[in-house]
Amino acid sequence: MLRRLFDILFSLTVIVILSPVFIAVFFIILIKMGAPAFFIHERAGLYGKPFRLYKFRSMTDEKTKEGELLPDSERLTPFGKKLRKYSLDELPQFYNVLKGDMSVVGPRPLLLEYVPMYNEKQRIRLNAKPGVTGWAQINGRNAISWKKKLELDTWYMENRSFLLDCKIIVKTIFKVCKSEGISAENAATMPKFTGSEENGNEGE
Repeated sequence: MLRRLFDILFSLTVIVILSPVFIAVFFIILIKMGAPAFFIHERAGLYGKPFRLYKFRSMTDEKTKEGELLPDSERLTPFGKKLRKYSLDELPQFYNVLKGDMSVVGPRPLLLEYVPMYNEKQRIRLNAKPGVTGWAQINGRNAISWKKKLELDTWYMENRSFLLDCKIIVKTIFKVCKSEGISAENAATMPKFTGSEENGNEGE
């Protein structure tokens, strides 16, 4: 109950204080890329239940002649890079927090297709609502391997507390200001997870 109350109050505060930023980013995306301004995608929530995640759109929908989407690095716009650099593309997720789909702090919401690939230990990350930020985000974010990221999620789940969440929020602010760990090395985004090492795949 305390966590949910904190999530509501914190999200409302962020939305109210940063409302000029929300509005500015919304209209700049419409001007530069056209509608829609939001990227909506199904992710795995509490216990793996699907929910619709909201983000500001940072990529175009450009496709090859065969009708397939171009690589992320080619679709990521200059303005989209700036949004990601300062994590502004993540701001609409505070609406997900208000809805109850997410928490301010928790393991990041990953693709539904990853759920069957978790090993038994990694599945513990599904026992909490996904977060806007988390332990893995302040300890490397996308600059670390999937193996390390999931290890950090597991550690968080085994040690989670309100005080730890407050520590993560404070450190997140500093990490965002420094723009650290935005993407994997030599990549525009994080490579896809392909399974745990125990399933015969490094998943990195």
